[in-house]
Amino acid sequence: MGGTDVTDGWDWRRGGETPAPARPPGAEAPPAGSPTTPGAGGVPAASPGDPSMAGSPPAGSSATPVAGVPDDGSPAAWPASNPPPTIWPASTVVSGGPGAAGASPWWSDALADPWRDPAAPTAVVVPGVVAAGTEPEPVTDPDAPGRPTLRHLLLIPVITALLAGTLGGALGYAFAVRGGAGGTVLGADPAQPPALAQRKPESLAGVAERILPSVVTVRVSSLGGTSEGSGFIASADGHVITNDHVVAGGSGKASVIFNDGSSAAATLVGQDPESDIAVIKVSRTGLRPVEFGDSDALAVGDPVLAIGSPLSLANTVTAGIVSALDRTMQAGEPGGPVRYYAAIQTDAAVNHGNSGGPLVDGAGRVVGVNSTIKSLVAEGQEAGNIGLAFAIPINQAKRVTQDIIGTGKARRTVIGAQVGGPGAGASGGVRLAAVEPSGPAAGAGLRVGDVILKLNGRPMTEPTDLIALVRKFAPGSVVTVEFRRGADRQNTSVTLAADAK
Repeated sequence: MGGTDVTDGWDWRRGGETPAPARPPGAEAPPAGSPTTPGAGGVPAASPGDPSMAGSPPAGSSATPVAGVPDDGSPAAWPASNPPPTIWPASTVVSGGPGAAGASPWWSDALADPWRDPAAPTAVVVPGVVAAGTEPEPVTDPDAPGRPTLRHLLLIPVITALLAGTLGGALGYAFAVRGGAGGTVLGADPAQPPALAQRKPESLAGVAERILPSVVTVRVSSLGGTSEGSGFIASADGHVITNDHVVAGGSGKASVIFNDGSSAAATLVGQDPESDIAVIKVSRTGLRPVEFGDSDALAVGDPVLAIGSPLSLANTVTAGIVSALDRTMQAGEPGGPVRYYAAIQTDAAVNHGNSGGPLVDGAGRVVGVNSTIKSLVAEGQEAGNIGLAFAIPINQAKRVTQDIIGTGKARRTVIGAQVGGPGAGASGGVRLAAVEPSGPAAGAGLRVGDVILKLNGRPMTEPTDLIALVRKFAPGSVVTVEFRRGADRQNTSVTLAADAK
């Protein structure tokens, strides 16, 4: 094309020079070879004689004609004196092109930008170059998380493994319990345990737990060997109640084995063969005595526990009920004293070795002393439990014990008469064979030949009944007596007394 091309003042084909300000179309260029003159904004102008001012645009770019001028490029469209200028967008003017020798670092693809505003100024931002060795020292954020240590790296998998194992075990157990092994569920759902299983203080287990520390095993040496029985602590200072037949024939020395397995020597305080009660004493502190109940308040059917050392099995507890009250009986060994019992009959399992142990009611109170049993064996054979056990009422045993501790011997309660045999007639009773002139029976108006039918409402059928029931009461007790004299029935009150001997 002929004529002068107008650009934005920067020769994009020459690198390293300062761009010139743009000239409007038709403006004269400065003389050839004149130095550049700063234009608007201090930008130097390019030389008009520079070959870069040719009207051809760079390769690959499109020229934008001035508005209102034909763009077909024909000579007829422009006067010869003013050829059509070619105006490039300001952003397309750069120094050199990509790949050219000595290309400027400011090269861009502005020439190919169809949206470039020709009137907008060109702005080129070049990042500053930092001299080597002048970089600032890196600053560490104190709040930033630190690099994990070896301990942390080891702790994380350990905790993870523990949590996974616990969760797996819990899930496995839950599935095993709910689903059951092999899909079969054994047993019913858990329910509230019954009252007896809760071991309340008034339960049999609670009673046994409370009374066992007060029960002991008694061993007595004699010429014939060692006699063994049971006993229980009656006082905090070491008095122990047992049966007379446990200590009978001994040398007066005994040993006591406590519930915890410890043992201590014991001495004989006193004994009463006819009531079958003996008292020994140990020198030991911190003992817990039993609680005494009222044997007269018992009723048939009340629950009871028998505690002792049957067949040398210490701390054995058996349970039963009261089978009968005031069961009179006579017992004794050949050549030995005759013992009379108005006993408490129970069906608790009692065997040899239980003798002297406590019979306990449902409240844990001692109501009797286990003493003898009945068995279906021949004379001289070993007897065993068949559900017939007998205990001395504790009211009687306690009174005898107090006498022994206080005086060394027990008082024997008497009525002041002798019985000769069963009474004649269908009504039963026992006949009086002799009456002491100044005794309790004579004082109540009884005579020889009178038949005693009842004592305190208890029927008499055998002489043993009268003797055993009288000895159950304490001296000074008043009892009612129903008797028959001839064909007449009469009642009287007798004040029992202690034996003079």
